[in-house]
Amino acid sequence: MFLRPGFKIYLMANFEREITHCINRFFTHRQIHGFAYRLKQSKFNTQYVDVLVDSLDPRYYLAIECKSISGKKIYFSQHFHFDKNNVHQIDAISEFIRKTGRRGFLAVEFRFGAGRAKEAYLMPWDTVLGYYGNVPGISLDDFRLCCALDRSGEEYDLPGLDTNQYPLSPPTDGEV
Repeated sequence: MFLRPGFKIYLMANFEREITHCINRFFTHRQIHGFAYRLKQSKFNTQYVDVLVDSLDPRYYLAIECKSISGKKIYFSQHFHFDKNNVHQIDAISEFIRKTGRRGFLAVEFRFGAGRAKEAYLMPWDTVLGYYGNVPGISLDDFRLCCALDRSGEEYDLPGLDTNQYPLSPPTDGEV
């Protein structure tokens, strides 16, 4: 199969956009004050993560790195990069999360080809760090133990909006 130049980047940007919309729909549906937005990628500026989420509620003050891959495993050597100072992307994101006080997540979309449904998951950054340096990558089965994003048509939705199953934090007394 021939892919036009830049096609891989388009798929990634599309997944970043989907995650952003997914989080914003979550806020709207739950009537929570918060806003998710994508950071503009530039050749000359450092982009630590793909999506930032701002909220006065610290449970929703987030940094999300997005990866969209073909296959059943994400590899630290293949799917993450080193910057110009030879700092691995995992280390750079970890430092950003530490400095900003955000809760970190890795969002991964597994694509299986035409006619097969995609799967996407949110894994807490602390869980990612448990794998980093200990194994070459994280398998689809490991992601299935984390927060699955439900697919509804062409959109992802955070699960449990009506059943009190929240991937980002447990519900508070004021939440339905």
